[in-house]
Amino acid sequence: MNHRAYLALAIPLAISTITTPLLGAVDTAVVGQLPNPAYIGGVAVGTVIFNTMYWLFGFLRVSTSGFAAQASGANDERQGVLALARPFFIALLVSLGFLLLQKPIEQAALAMINPAADVSKFASEYFGIRIWGVPFTLLNYVILGWLMGMGRIKISVTIQIMMNVLNIILALLFVNVFSWGISGVATATLIAEFFAFAFGVFILWKEASIRTSLPPLKEIIDSGSFKKMMGVNQDLFIRTLCLLTVFNLFTMKSASFGTEMLAANAVLFQIHYLMAYVYDGFSNASSIFAGKAKGANDRELYTKTLSLSSQWAIISSVLIAAVYYLFSESIISVFTNIPSVIALAETYDQWLIIFPFTASFGLVLYGLFTGATETAPIRNSMIFALLVFLAALYSLVPLFGNHGLWLAFLIFSLGRSLFLALYVPKLNKKYMQSAKMVS
Repeated sequence: MNHRAYLALAIPLAISTITTPLLGAVDTAVVGQLPNPAYIGGVAVGTVIFNTMYWLFGFLRVSTSGFAAQASGANDERQGVLALARPFFIALLVSLGFLLLQKPIEQAALAMINPAADVSKFASEYFGIRIWGVPFTLLNYVILGWLMGMGRIKISVTIQIMMNVLNIILALLFVNVFSWGISGVATATLIAEFFAFAFGVFILWKEASIRTSLPPLKEIIDSGSFKKMMGVNQDLFIRTLCLLTVFNLFTMKSASFGTEMLAANAVLFQIHYLMAYVYDGFSNASSIFAGKAKGANDRELYTKTLSLSSQWAIISSVLIAAVYYLFSESIISVFTNIPSVIALAETYDQWLIIFPFTASFGLVLYGLFTGATETAPIRNSMIFALLVFLAALYSLVPLFGNHGLWLAFLIFSLGRSLFLALYVPKLNKKYMQSAKMVS
C-alpha cells in the first residue's frame, strides 16, 4: 500500500463522512438567513440533542465497519453477514426505546441546556419532527458501516451525497418558498434520512450474500460473538458519552452568554464539525486497512497503515487550517447574515485555525484502533481528556469568558490526541505478536 492507495480510500470516505454534520449545518445555514437569531439558537440546541442521541450510538457504524473489514480480510462471507445482522438488531431495539421515551428526553435536554424561552420553543418544534427519523438514522449507520468495511466506498458515498442534496433542496423549498421556518428544516431532514435508509436497504438486498445467507436470530445473538461485539461497543459508547459531555457543556456555557453568543458559537461549532469529519474520512480509511490487516494477519499492511495515518494527520491539518484562514469570512457568511452574530463569530474564529493541529492525531489514530477492535485505549484516552477539559473549563471560563471556553475545548482536543498516541506502542506489539503466531 502507498499514498495513492490510502488516498483513494480516504478521500471518498472524507466526502462521505463530512455529509454527517451537513444535516445540522444545512439546517443552521438555512434558518441563519431568517432575521431572528433565536432561530439559529433553536436549531443549535435541537442539533445538540440529536448529536447526543446519535453519537452515543455512533458505535453502530464504527464497530460494524471494523468487524466487516476483518471479515473481508479473512474472506469469511458468513461473518460478513453477521457483522451486519448483529448491529442491525441492536439499532432496531435502540430506535424503539428513543421513540417511546421521546418526551422525557426532550424535557430533560431542554432543562439541562436551559436556553432562552424563544430558543426553547423553536428547539422543541425542531425536536418533535426530527425524532421520527431516529430509526432511519441508526439503521443507516449500520448499513453505511458495513458497506465501508466491505470496501463498497462508492455506494456509501453516493447514499450520503444523495441524502444531503435532497436535504438542501427540501430545506430551501420548505423555508424560502413555503415559509415553514423551523418545521421546514426539520421536515426536510426527516425526509432525507428516510430516503437514505430506503436506498441503503435496496443496495443491501442486491447483495447476493445477504439474500442467500440471512442468519437465524439464535446465531445473531450467539453469546460469545455478541459479547465480543458489545464489549467493543461499550468502550465506544463510553468514549462518545465523554465526547458529548464536552459538547453539551460547551453549548450550555454558550447559552449562558446570551442568545447571540449561542448563535455565534453554534456557527463556529458547525464549522468545527466539518473539519472533524474530514479527519473522519482518514480515520475510516485507517480503520478499514487496519481491520483487513488484522483479519489477514498482515503485519506489513498494519505498519504501512500506521505510517500513512500519521503522515496524513499532519498534512491534512496544514491544509484545513490554511483553507479556513483564507476563506473564514466567506465560510461564516454561509451560515448566517445577521451582522451581530457574524461579528461575534469573527471575534472567536481564530480558535478554529488552531483546532486542526490539536485534534488531528486523536481523530485519525482513532480509526487505527477501531479497525483492530482494540477499543479500551480509545475509552481510556477520552476519559483522561474529559478530566483535563473539566479542569480547564472551570478555571479558564471565569477568567476569559468565551475565549476561555474555546481554549478549554482546544485543550481537550489536544488531550485526545496525546493520550491516545501513548497507546500506539502497545497496539504495535499486539499486531506483531499476532503476525508471528500465524507465521
